[in-house]
Amino acid sequence: MCNKSFSFRLTSLGMLVALLSQSALADFVKDSSATLTTRNFYLDRDYKGDSPYSAAREWAQGFILKANSGFTEGTVGFGLDVTGLLGIKLDSSPDRTGTQLLSFNPITREARDDYSELGLALKSKISKTKLSVGTQFPALPVINASPARLLPQSFRGAYLTSDDIEKLTIHAGRMVRVNLRDSTDYQPIALASPNGRFKPGASSERFDFYGGDYRWTDSLTLRLIHAELQDIYTQDFFGVLHTMPLGMGKFRSDIRVFNSRDDGQAKAGKVDNLNVGGMFSYAWSGHTLGIGYMQQFGDTAFPYIAGGEPVVLSDGTMSADFVNPKERTWLVKYDYDFAAAGFPGLTGMMRYLHGNNINLPALGGNDLTESSKDLELAYVIQSGPAKGLAFRIREAFYRNQQGVASTFRSDNETRVNVDYTIKIW
Repeated sequence: MCNKSFSFRLTSLGMLVALLSQSALADFVKDSSATLTTRNFYLDRDYKGDSPYSAAREWAQGFILKANSGFTEGTVGFGLDVTGLLGIKLDSSPDRTGTQLLSFNPITREARDDYSELGLALKSKISKTKLSVGTQFPALPVINASPARLLPQSFRGAYLTSDDIEKLTIHAGRMVRVNLRDSTDYQPIALASPNGRFKPGASSERFDFYGGDYRWTDSLTLRLIHAELQDIYTQDFFGVLHTMPLGMGKFRSDIRVFNSRDDGQAKAGKVDNLNVGGMFSYAWSGHTLGIGYMQQFGDTAFPYIAGGEPVVLSDGTMSADFVNPKERTWLVKYDYDFAAAGFPGLTGMMRYLHGNNINLPALGGNDLTESSKDLELAYVIQSGPAKGLAFRIREAFYRNQQGVASTFRSDNETRVNVDYTIKIW
């Protein structure tokens, strides 16, 4: 695996040198940028009830370097994006690993002192169409490189975007490997199977997707994307984002529909799920109040790629995903931007989710429930030498009726982040 990765990087650099020798470098250098993000992350899960481990608790320091070139001059422009990732252990113990901040030995449960990764992506551009080949960080409803830990999840493959058609952004790609958030090894792309939802270990050599975002008006965007994890599942996504002025504020609608079914050899077994959800929010004078509902139809849970989170209405929750078979989830969320009260940079959030009608016979029954109370407070320094230094603290109180074998166990969870991004050039 390491030899293949090294060869890929050497090949990429060799191709770039050959291309640059034939192209003007002005825009390649002028439009380049580089940033270094330092991320200090503390995660503490205090499990409730019977559990093999009483807690998952670790503290780590991460560094994320992103250096992106511009494009060479000419009809076809070429460039290179470089990503460097480094994670360092600050505190861990074999009896409390498993936070996904740090990789660890599955036998001894000892966390590694550090881990790192270098990612390269060659890119080309014609007009407003761009093609990138190499390390990718897609952010789409059907495939999302999770940023929810110390270092982001990444994929290896090809990704094309195009804005050549007015009001339409086209997305198309093929991913062939994934690097998990606490790993440096690229591996086949697997289906997440918490709570034994699907056959364990099912993976594929190919994840394809294509679709687009159409900006019907400045206030209405329609999204349609098709995806396929070869021989495991296919998924069609339809989304609507709409905003409109209402009284003293704005009303926002976010509707997401996923239709998923097994594909080809069905390595993970049957996949039969229709996920329908809607979030409706009203924002005024620093306040945002939202109410949402999501329901799982079909015989199975919602399928998504292992190592991350589903981009459904429960995204952002910390202890569970709320997409079990037959589950019905409602939520209420309140955000406040303290800039409206004269404290710019300070924001807060409260959210409550409740899921019922959960069908998990192996874990306790056919009408189980789960709930989560989430709190968040964040502050970004606005001026002075430390401008941009960001502090974020989150608390979650998660409870369910599932048995001790459940992937998601009742817990109280705390996450503390201190992030700072330095612009190198």
